Amino acid sequence: MSSSLKSHSFQASRPQFLWAIAIRHAAFPRRHAHLLHDTVVVTLKPSAHAVGQTEFVGGIPLTWPHGGWRENIILEVTPSHRKPRNAGDRLAWRVTRICRWAMDLVTGMGPEQKVDSKHPTTATRAIKPLTESQWLMRFIFLESIAGVPGMVAGTLRHLHSIRRLKHDQGWIKTLLEESYNERMHLLTFLDMCKPGWLMRCMIFAAQGVFYNTMFFSYLVSPRVCHRFVGYLEEEAVHTYTRCLQEMDSGLLPGWTGPGFKIPDIAVQYWGLQEGRRTMRHLILSIRADEASHRGVNHTLGNLDQDSDPNPFVQEGFRSRHMELAATKPTGLERGETFKSK
Repeated sequence: MSSSLKSHSFQASRPQFLWAIAIRHAAFPRRHAHLLHDTVVVTLKPSAHAVGQTEFVGGIPLTWPHGGWRENIILEVTPSHRKPRNAGDRLAWRVTRICRWAMDLVTGMGPEQKVDSKHPTTATRAIKPLTESQWLMRFIFLESIAGVPGMVAGTLRHLHSIRRLKHDQGWIKTLLEESYNERMHLLTFLDMCKPGWLMRCMIFAAQGVFYNTMFFSYLVSPRVCHRFVGYLEEEAVHTYTRCLQEMDSGLLPGWTGPGFKIPDIAVQYWGLQEGRRTMRHLILSIRADEASHRGVNHTLGNLDQDSDPNPFVQEGFRSRHMELAATKPTGLERGETFKSK
């Protein structure tokens, strides 16, 4: 697959804090990305503010082909919030709010660009919109962190299965598939804009802290960790929903013009047909993925962590579990998945 993709010039707004200026200029230097067999190679590019997009050579088959989304499913996704019901839920929710505050801080979001703090996961209107470059910065930071929990949980359950000489009850594949899906989100955005040294340092530090925290937390309480990830995915659905609203309102002209093309890696992974190869359909597809992770993790947080099977592992489970989870924002309750023992 090959195509000549046009670059687009984005104009960044002046951030509210002085340190954010440094982040803005350091995070997105003049770079161009080439994706080859799932490997990113960065070379210098002379264009001042161009977002580079190049061909994706799909020589290696996808580990987990996506299959795409039905139009009615992706349009039904809405921001939602599962209210905490016990101490573990409240702890997970508070930690999520801290993570949201930290992401707003490192991506330079000003006070007028924030939504109503009383309804953080459902309110999507702000006084001032974000620019295309701000959205890309936010997406890259979000997705670089989002790929961690599934890998941590899958690894620990894999080791647990080997150590205990027991089946994993079907959890491992779903968790690793989730991590893979988040990484494909990241690779897609990396083909549109490359982070600079400052953003790379922040991602490096955040990943180190987050991975080790998740590792030890999952050993102590897998249930709380899945609830926490469910809340994080609520934030992701909220983020992409707000981006879609600003795009539909004409506030992101760089992504809606006729000359803009989405990366080939996105076309291949989501199987986007002609007429759907737009930034809007790409964000809709990614939002639906996040909604499915939201439903899956809230569901897993409702189950017995040692004995209950993964309810999404069934015949043809790939498409079924994603669609079912995407339409159940608060997850399936234990009694809805199978008869309690």
